[in-house]
Amino acid sequence: MASASLQFFAFILALFGVFGDIAATLLPNWKVNADVGSNIITAITQMQGLWMDCTWYSTGMFSCTLKYSILSLPVYIQAARTTMVLSCILSAFGICITTVGMKCTKLGGDSDSKSHACFAGGICFILAGISGLVPTSWYTREIISNFLDQTIPESSKHEPGGAVYTGFISAGFLLIAGVIFCTSCFNKQQGGWIYPPKQHHFPSTEQESNEGYNLKDYV
Repeated sequence: MASASLQFFAFILALFGVFGDIAATLLPNWKVNADVGSNIITAITQMQGLWMDCTWYSTGMFSCTLKYSILSLPVYIQAARTTMVLSCILSAFGICITTVGMKCTKLGGDSDSKSHACFAGGICFILAGISGLVPTSWYTREIISNFLDQTIPESSKHEPGGAVYTGFISAGFLLIAGVIFCTSCFNKQQGGWIYPPKQHHFPSTEQESNEGYNLKDYV
């Protein structure tokens, strides 16, 4: 029962991780640059994401531009696109597989099949977490290095946006969920190895009948 509750908790974490992963992939605020200017009325906020760049004005108007050309993008943005999409796909596969393998569901057949399905789903979550952690770390490193570069003007410097933090948190949720699913299946198998099933030895009925026959002969 405790293992089933732990698997359900890991499944909830994985759901938060999947939704956060998708949101971080689509949000345009991976890096943000706030330029107040000389007048508060002309203040603007420039946001750059993986798929589009948006500009928000203090008057409430905003405009977005899609990034159509892939080859013109920096290498870290191209890598972030690929790995984030891969993370979303792997986490979606993990949700489908663990739904079959969880103990609280009636899918997946016998206990061995459900255990293998949980382990496979946990591996998918771990790979999805790593795939989401790599681009967010690389993207953050590029932002910090450009921010500390003295040759870059202040107007061209950016700070990490909300999508980066969402990606970090989602990757952590997926990693924790994957570890819980894998360890729950491993503990079950290890318990079977440490405590093998006891073999009950019953006395032979034939031997008892022979002993009784021999005693009758001496009476």
